[in-house]
Amino acid sequence: MKTIDELLSEGVAGRRVFVRADLNVPLDGTTITDDGRIRAVLPTVEALAAAGARVVVASHLGRPKGAPDPAFSLAPAAARLGELLGADVAFATDTVGESATSTVAGLTDGQVAVIENLRFNAGETSKDDAERGAFADRLAALADVYVGDGFGAVHRKHASVFDLPARLPHYAGHLIATEVGVLKKLTEDVKRPYVVALGGAKVSDKLAVIDELLDKADRLLIGGGMAYTFLKAKGYEVGKSLLQEDQLPAVREYLERAEKSGVELVLPVDTLVSGEFPDLKTKAPAHPATVAADAIPADQEGLDIGPETRKLYASKLADAATVFWNGPMGVFEHPDYAEGTKAVAQALTDSRGFTVVGGGDSAAAVRTLGFDEQAFGHISTGGGASLEYLEGKTLPGLAALED
Repeated sequence: MKTIDELLSEGVAGRRVFVRADLNVPLDGTTITDDGRIRAVLPTVEALAAAGARVVVASHLGRPKGAPDPAFSLAPAAARLGELLGADVAFATDTVGESATSTVAGLTDGQVAVIENLRFNAGETSKDDAERGAFADRLAALADVYVGDGFGAVHRKHASVFDLPARLPHYAGHLIATEVGVLKKLTEDVKRPYVVALGGAKVSDKLAVIDELLDKADRLLIGGGMAYTFLKAKGYEVGKSLLQEDQLPAVREYLERAEKSGVELVLPVDTLVSGEFPDLKTKAPAHPATVAADAIPADQEGLDIGPETRKLYASKLADAATVFWNGPMGVFEHPDYAEGTKAVAQALTDSRGFTVVGGGDSAAAVRTLGFDEQAFGHISTGGGASLEYLEGKTLPGLAALED
């Protein structure tokens, strides 16, 4: 695929460049609680603006139902982008209507505009090719060139991600070029030992990537809510812990495959339990108890890996040459259940290997828990996209950028 460096060498002064970014930031009302995704697209926007392009930034935010919804407006993201750029950023209050048309028409060389949430138009996410195409046609009228830089959306077959690049000269932005380069390090000529740490709530979200990694990784460390389905598959009592009983046959198969293939599939040896889920708003003390992984009381719920598991996982990560981590080890939003996630993050920062934090809740946890982002090899902006790439799937947004 062609990259933004090639576009810049061709010259962009005076040209309208449509940048499909990922500004899908978490909001508390209108307050952005994590601006990581906005900062991730800065290098692309800054380079284009400095070269004299008229930059039109577009993104989705949340899951509005194909119509305007003030709760999902991109206005806060546009304001934050302006703060980070140190320049005024114009904001269009629609996607392809009068405001977008006039806002883009009013740009001068080097200026930046953000158009409203793409998902306010039903054509963005439609499964009907004609409806998506019609929306893509109207978006294409706003620009002369397309730059894809919203890595967190490249696994979606949406109008601005998949259909629009076919209508304009297209290039990969700095972020997508970086993300793809990192993922190739996890799939091609991987330096070993290759250790993967997987957490998060549901094992069903990770089945496909586990299936793929059982043939590629040297070790798989399992934590988070998904670990309890693995423990149940081994015949352990898991109490009130999160459990996906319908996934037990698949998990048993993976345990057998790992043993036969010599892949270390490492499960918690102890866990923090409580009789009730913690209050994440007040963060009132939860007073959890620590029990062995095979001795969870029937009336208790596992909410984080225990201290012995933290030590075990740190030791399994210590000699890794390549690490991929996706999913927290527990309910990290509450301080009493954050130590497992913190231990894995710390092990990555201590590692001499190439470490990748696979976006989503893992990236949020790294920031929430106060880690220096520069201490990791790479923090991805797209959890779902990263997982689907590792699963070997073709990602629509990347396929659309290929020549």
